[in-house]
Amino acid sequence: MNRFKIGLPALAARVVLVGVAAAALSGCGAGQLAQTAAQEPAVNGNRVTINSVALRDIRMQAVQNTDFLQPGRAVDLVLVAVNQSPDQPDRLLGINTDIGTVTLVGDARLPASGMLFIGTPDGQNVAPGPLQANEAAKATVILSKPISNGLTYSFTFNFEKAGQGSVMVPISAGLSQPQEPAPAPGHH
Repeated sequence: MNRFKIGLPALAARVVLVGVAAAALSGCGAGQLAQTAAQEPAVNGNRVTINSVALRDIRMQAVQNTDFLQPGRAVDLVLVAVNQSPDQPDRLLGINTDIGTVTLVGDARLPASGMLFIGTPDGQNVAPGPLQANEAAKATVILSKPISNGLTYSFTFNFEKAGQGSVMVPISAGLSQPQEPAPAPGHH
């Protein structure tokens, strides 16, 4: 008797069993997105796209030392606007919010395929990117209502060609200056 001899029906059953197992295992991930496929960049602010203009990392930059930032206080609005149109320049006409008055200063033009930096992120002396190809402006919000970290506030952006779009904007504390370590107890 040959113990390695396998009958044809037994061999066919094993092949079918292996095929079913392989199909079941390969189907486990079918139709699912990889976990990294939909990950967003790690930024402090929100984002919105208004027709051909993409606004990214939109946030108010302010250090909050009490429960609320009080009316009358000025806070900076920071964001990057990217014109996704290859041939149509645009311009930011204004920004509105119900928490105060937004003052826009500087060149708010948005070149075709270019960027417009509103504000400079804390810790940077200039807006990121090549200066020749990009524009920079500053937006300041004079608060008429108290605001607080952990909440978001509605802002509406009005572009000459892209039109209007609204987005909820958070507060970001930005970078803080390192503090001197306190002396250890008992040591003077």
